[in-house]
Amino acid sequence: MHAIREAILASGERGPLTPREAARLPLPESYRAAVLRREDTEMFAGIPSAEKDPRKSVHIQDVPVPELGPGEALVAVMASSVNYNTVWSSIFEPLPTFAFLERYGRLSELSKRHDLPYHIIGSDLAGVVLRTGAGVNSWKPGDEVVAHCLSVELESSDGHNDTMLDPEQRIWGFETNFGGLAEIALVKSNQLMPKPDHLSWEEAASPGLVNSTAYRQLVSRNGAGMKQGDNVLIWGASGGLGSYATQFALAGGANPICVVSSPQKAEICRAMGAEAIIDRNAEGYKFWKDERTQDPKEWKRFGKRIRELTGGEDIDIVFEHPGRETFGASVYVTRKGGTITTCASTSGYMHEYDNRYLWMSLKRIIGSHFANYREAWEANRLIAKGKIHPTLSKVYSLEDTGQAAYDVHRNLHQGKVGVLALAPQEGLGVRDPEKRARHIDAINRFRIGGDQ
Repeated sequence: MHAIREAILASGERGPLTPREAARLPLPESYRAAVLRREDTEMFAGIPSAEKDPRKSVHIQDVPVPELGPGEALVAVMASSVNYNTVWSSIFEPLPTFAFLERYGRLSELSKRHDLPYHIIGSDLAGVVLRTGAGVNSWKPGDEVVAHCLSVELESSDGHNDTMLDPEQRIWGFETNFGGLAEIALVKSNQLMPKPDHLSWEEAASPGLVNSTAYRQLVSRNGAGMKQGDNVLIWGASGGLGSYATQFALAGGANPICVVSSPQKAEICRAMGAEAIIDRNAEGYKFWKDERTQDPKEWKRFGKRIRELTGGEDIDIVFEHPGRETFGASVYVTRKGGTITTCASTSGYMHEYDNRYLWMSLKRIIGSHFANYREAWEANRLIAKGKIHPTLSKVYSLEDTGQAAYDVHRNLHQGKVGVLALAPQEGLGVRDPEKRARHIDAINRFRIGGDQ
C-alpha cells in the first residue's frame, strides 16, 4: 500500500497517473479496512439504541484483497465518509448486516466473495482506479473517481426503466462487502463517476450517498419533482441529507423552510442562503405526549409557524427522513395535493399519522431510496460545476472510524464527516485551484476550524 500511496501523491504536481503507471503498481496481498465482525453481532443485546457505541464494534484490521470480477474495479481509496447506514451497521440495527451478505452470497459463485466473517463497511469513496475487470471499457487504471453506492445486477427487466427497481438492488458497503472505509474498495464499474477536479479527496468523497439521495428525493421525477416557488419543509436542514436538500431547493428556485435543533445549525442554513428557519428545540415542539400518543395541537402550532414564514402558504413538499418522531406532523402540515417524500427513519421505522389528512386532502407519500446511476451522475455533475457544494465539517483518520460513527450516532456533527484512508492529510488531490478559489467560501461553509 505504501507504493500505491506514494505514486498517487507523487502525481499531484503533474496530473493523474497514466493508465500504464497505475496498471504497473503491484497490488498488495492485504490492506487496512474498517470492519464489523460476525462474532460481535450480539454485543449490544439489551442496550437501548442511543447507548450503543460504534467505537466498540468497528475494528481496523488487515484484510485480503478481493478477487476482481467482470465489470468491476479495484480502487485505491484516498478518502471516504460516514453515513447513517454506517451507524446502523455498527450498532447492528435494524438487523446485523451479515444477513445481507449471506443473501448476496447465495446469488452466484462470484457473489460468494461477499459472505465473510467480517464486513468492510462504507458507502462513499474518492480515489484512483487500480485495476478493471473484463468488460470494463469506460474506465481505466489511473482514473480519479468517486463512487456512488448503488449495486445492481440488472438481469431482471424490472430494473431497466429505473435501476433502483432491480430486484437485486443493494447498497454497496451496507448490503455488500468491500466498502469504502478502507484503503482499497471493490466496486462495479457502473458505480464510478469523475472526481470533481476542484475538490480535495475528502471533500469529493463526502457528497456521494447523501447528495444523490437528496437529488432523487427532491428534484427527480422519481421523487417530488420540485419546481420553482415550491415551499419545501426540510427536516434536519443542516445535517448530512438536509444540507443538500437545502442547497437543491435554493438552486432550483424553491423556498426551503429549514428545521434545525440549535442556533449554530440555524446559522449554517442562513449561510447557505435560507431565510425561513425553525429551531425546533428553541420553540419547544413536542409532537408526542408519550411513547404511544401524538399531540395534534403541536402539529397545528407547527403549521401556524410555517405559515408565518411563508406568507400564509402551506408546504408543497416535505423532505422527510427522521421518521416516527416527525411523520405525523409532516403529513398534517402538507398542503392539499402536496407531497411527502421519505428516504429514512432515523428516529424509528413505525410511522403513525392521521390518515384523514392524507386521503381527504389528496396528499401523496413517496418512498425514495438512494438514486439510480443517472440521478447520481447528475447530482455529481452539479458538484463538479460548483452549483452544489460539499458540506464537510470534520475529518477523521481511518483508525478513528469508530469515533466518527459515534459522533454521527450522537448527532454531534454538522453536514458530513470525512475519513482519510490513503491520503496522509487533508487538502490533497485538487486539480483545478482556480475553480476552487471561486467557491472556497462555500466549500468551507461547514468546516470546523480554519480555511482548507
